[in-house]
Amino acid sequence: MGEETTTGPVEDAWSLKIPEFKPEDNPHSLLEESSFATLFPKYREQYIKQCWPLVQKVLKEHQIKAEMDLREGSMVVKTTRKTWDPYIILKARDMIKLLSRSVPLEHAKQVLLDENGCDIIKIGSMLRNKEKFIKRRKRLIGPAGCTLKSIELLTNCYIQVQGQTVAAVGPYKGLVQARRVIEDTMKNVHPIYNIKALMIKRELAKDPKLRNESWERFLPKFTKKTVSKRKEVKKKKEKKPYTPFPPPQMERKVDKLIASGEYFLKEEDRRKRARAEKEKKQEEAKKAREERRNLPFEAPKEEVCQKSAGNKSDSIDVESLKKKVKDFQKKKKNL
Repeated sequence: MGEETTTGPVEDAWSLKIPEFKPEDNPHSLLEESSFATLFPKYREQYIKQCWPLVQKVLKEHQIKAEMDLREGSMVVKTTRKTWDPYIILKARDMIKLLSRSVPLEHAKQVLLDENGCDIIKIGSMLRNKEKFIKRRKRLIGPAGCTLKSIELLTNCYIQVQGQTVAAVGPYKGLVQARRVIEDTMKNVHPIYNIKALMIKRELAKDPKLRNESWERFLPKFTKKTVSKRKEVKKKKEKKPYTPFPPPQMERKVDKLIASGEYFLKEEDRRKRARAEKEKKQEEAKKAREERRNLPFEAPKEEVCQKSAGNKSDSIDVESLKKKVKDFQKKKKNL
């Protein structure tokens, strides 16, 4: 990110146009026939079978012969007597490699242009942990492919993430930038940092005054933040009083057997004692297990309210109640 300094001369070197190689430059045919073959997976067979006539048509323009074997699942490209460009066979090889790695034909055929190239980045070997690999690959793609689309717009490359590889097609400068972003993402550097740096570089390239200056001061510097672990509170050790005598020697296993009297027993008696102790422990564990199981079925203890004998408010006066009832009946008769 901040390691590379981008200046004017470097930009000019990248923007140099490669002169076109024409048939007049090589009037004689190639001496030897060159061929390259590549295998394609089963799930790509249907697509390649459909677009194969177009592949042959595109390669025929450059005098390259293309063959496909569905039984073996392979594609072969060969030079012919009419081939004038010695490097086009390598471009054709890259094209069939891209087709086998889920790149559509519209983007794969762009590698045949002189100013374009391709790069297949193996991201599977960068991480051992499978969960981390899947998370970082998702981070590279982004939600609904937004992160990958922004990298494509900034680098002018088509990028295809498939399995444990990433295939990129585009200009050579963009391929270098795309590789850096992808490798940093797999090294746990968020792609937004690299995207921000690329956006700043694009804006600085428009200014002619800054063309021959270093862009290091404009680029953001991101320091790696490590989460500090909680410091364990160490207990203060109490200082023991100094004694010139060494600590008592620890008892050996034989000494313990002699003290318990087990040392003088026979082998059968020792086994019986060990078996009896084991059975005793099992019985105790069984009882504890049964108690735990029966615990939910035990009825809770009810709290009994104890009324105090000397409390007058709790006692009912029956005579006063009878008087009240008689008075109420008299009043009713009078009415």
